[in-house]
Amino acid sequence: MDLTYSEEDQAFRAEVRGWLEEHLTGEWAALKGLGGAGRDHEAHEERVAWNRLLAEHGWTCLGWPEEYGGRGLSLAQQVIFHEEYARADAPGRVNHLGEELLGPTLIAFGTDEQKARFLPKIAAVEELWAQGYSEPNAGSDLANVQTRARLDGDDWVVDGQKVWTSNAHLSHWAFVLCRTEPGSQRHHGLSFLLVPLDQEGVDVRPIEQLTGGSEFNEVFFTGARTAADLVVGEPGDGWRVAMALLGFERGVSVLGQVVGFARELDGVVALARENGAIDDPVLRDRLAGLKVELAVMRFQALRGLAADDAASPSIFKLVWAGWHKRLGEAAMDVAGPAGLTALPGTEDEPYRLDRWQRLFLFSRSDTIYGGSDEVQRNILAERVLGLPREPKGA
Repeated sequence: MDLTYSEEDQAFRAEVRGWLEEHLTGEWAALKGLGGAGRDHEAHEERVAWNRLLAEHGWTCLGWPEEYGGRGLSLAQQVIFHEEYARADAPGRVNHLGEELLGPTLIAFGTDEQKARFLPKIAAVEELWAQGYSEPNAGSDLANVQTRARLDGDDWVVDGQKVWTSNAHLSHWAFVLCRTEPGSQRHHGLSFLLVPLDQEGVDVRPIEQLTGGSEFNEVFFTGARTAADLVVGEPGDGWRVAMALLGFERGVSVLGQVVGFARELDGVVALARENGAIDDPVLRDRLAGLKVELAVMRFQALRGLAADDAASPSIFKLVWAGWHKRLGEAAMDVAGPAGLTALPGTEDEPYRLDRWQRLFLFSRSDTIYGGSDEVQRNILAERVLGLPREPKGA
């Protein structure tokens, strides 16, 4: 793994940094630090406008081939962009599921008509997407999907329920894994459908979280319709498409995530210096350990991107989720008694949390969403180490 950057890469870093310094000013400066995991409710419309400005200047879909509206940038340059974006404390991006997941999946499996219909609007941030995978009895066990779809003339008719659907209440479309072959089981007979959410047969119900936000949703499909040609890949081949999409999930943006973690850690250390908690040798040792672990995490992420092996995504998910959870716990210990008291609320908001309380509460979910720790360990055990599969019901 070569960790050096070429002169071209360094020039690209300067270009990204310069553009962000020039444009994150005036009205846009107020968006710094807003959005992100657990905070997607913050200034959503304003962040959509910011993301459309990024699109106008060619800062979306950096890794997509140019023929599909991307820039075809190298892996190193994509990493550079995400690192500089995080260092600038730029607002959380609103189009991750469309740009980083669905877009590459359509490029790999979609028809020419599907690519022409959807890719330009994803690149321009004109249509936002949600992921219709998890269900009440099919979260970690995705092959147990029960949402069904049947062909009715020129349409698929969808019935079922999805849950933990991030930002469905803010999205225009969802890519939905459905069972389209009656009597099929497990990963057989599934199809990957593109379903519009603004229709009578779709009911989106936000789930209120401890953090005060509602970025997760329940989505009920009752006779919802989508065109027959909006199946990605062949009908019944949805499992292969769905798994390919998950392969795109932990791409170059994870390096920006690490930079964001570093900023959070620096903030916790600054709070410890301010309130004297840094004088506690045990707590100081914990903070030092978190800093060392973060440096190792970055190298692990870089190695995983360079190697493109089966183990790296699961290893990295385990590492960063556990690390972030421990950071939230350390933040509460640094805050001391003040961390136990919420800020006064309003009529519409019973209580308000500071950034460290929100970090602590939301990071509890890090080891669950996107594939729980248990699932990641099973993947490593079975697919990498070749150990026997976990017994059913265990």
